[in-house]
Amino acid sequence: MRVLYFAWLRQRIGTGEEKVEPPAEVRDVAGLIAWLRQRGPGHAAALADISAIRIAINQEFAGPDAAIRPGDEVALFPPMTGG
Repeated sequence: MRVLYFAWLRQRIGTGEEKVEPPAEVRDVAGLIAWLRQRGPGHAAALADISAIRIAINQEFAGPDAAIRPGDEVALFPPMTGG
């Protein structure tokens, strides 16, 4: 699974992209984020408030309850504002 981080998420985590293999019990985005928080203090800080994060799975917007599968691309980014 490929996880992409954008904007301040990338800054706090320290990378823009990771390849991860979450355990089999991680079946949705909320579970993935909970698992990612355990990867270190940067992950924990960046992913502490799931309501401040937008999600896309394979370039389609999704919610925290969306199912994930091995091989998916999951992008995590802050809400966008217009200008």
